[in-house]
Amino acid sequence: MHTQSGAETAPAPAFAQRGSSHYDIILALMCVVIVISNIGATKGVVLGPIALGPIVGDFSIVTDGGFFLFPLAYILGDVISEVYGFKAARRAIFTGFAVAALAAVSFAVIIALPGFDDDYGQSKQAALELALGPVWQIVLASLLGFLAGQTLNSWVLVKMKEKFREKALAGRLMASTGVGEFADTLIFCAVAAPVIGISDPGSFINYVIFGFVYKTLIEFLFVPVTAAVIKAIKKREPSYAAVTEAPPAA
Repeated sequence: MHTQSGAETAPAPAFAQRGSSHYDIILALMCVVIVISNIGATKGVVLGPIALGPIVGDFSIVTDGGFFLFPLAYILGDVISEVYGFKAARRAIFTGFAVAALAAVSFAVIIALPGFDDDYGQSKQAALELALGPVWQIVLASLLGFLAGQTLNSWVLVKMKEKFREKALAGRLMASTGVGEFADTLIFCAVAAPVIGISDPGSFINYVIFGFVYKTLIEFLFVPVTAAVIKAIKKREPSYAAVTEAPPAA
């Protein structure tokens, strides 16, 4: 593309339109992952102790019950950001948390409804209060963390795509993941730690470090899978093909 002065300008990066069944499916999966992760995150989890030798001694990993599932939300966010762009990713983030907020309100109503007075009914009520009562606090932690982290993740990915276009996909995925996951993990852990029983500084630092390293490592390991999914969707997304295959403007 040439300007009137004759200087070349780089073409805009290609993105598909979000009015697509592919986008709808990915968005639905992201919403489900967020809701289930929020419920799982109400449980504190201790993995270990792990023997690290006579000098270091035993070491335990402190995390929450949603640790194995939450990275999938970022992988889905990467797919949306790369294929559909920043606006579509932002729309997915807001939609996911609207669903999460609805789940939290629904749990609060369920807990508040009068139940049976027998022993079984009372034990179920107590279990619901313990398991689902703190979900609104986890939702708040998830909202603040994921909103900041996923927004940074999407922004970095799209900005790098403006520079590299279709090249260096793996590098763009890894760079955006590192930035987004650090912000997400720090904010989420700061709000969620008291809810799941983490109160001392050592356990909090353990929680933050493990959360960041684990989620980032998982996403790095899945970069080939994420890249393959992105390429497959690009090939099957008519609006993406229309942009990338269009002849350059005169």
